[in-house]
Amino acid sequence: MAKGYIIGHITVNDPDAYQEYVAQNTPILTKYGGRPLIRGGQSETPEGAQFTRHVVFEFDSFEAAKAHYTSPEYQEVMATRHANADSMIVLAEGVDT
Repeated sequence: MAKGYIIGHITVNDPDAYQEYVAQNTPILTKYGGRPLIRGGQSETPEGAQFTRHVVFEFDSFEAAKAHYTSPEYQEVMATRHANADSMIVLAEGVDT
């Protein structure tokens, strides 16, 4: 079965409030089986819209990634991200190997 991914491109406007979002979201990610592959760190944008932070979370399936994103608990936490960052989020299915 192919893995599922949540990919986020983010520009944080309020770092302290954004850290609260990260703290609130981490246990929700864990609950749905999300594993961070990329969570901040150094990056470059040689092409396209520039964001300052990038994240990739791997899940056991596309359905699990979508279940996390659409869960009531994440929908509540997502408001904190929307209030403190500009972002573009993608749910994607990996290659079935």
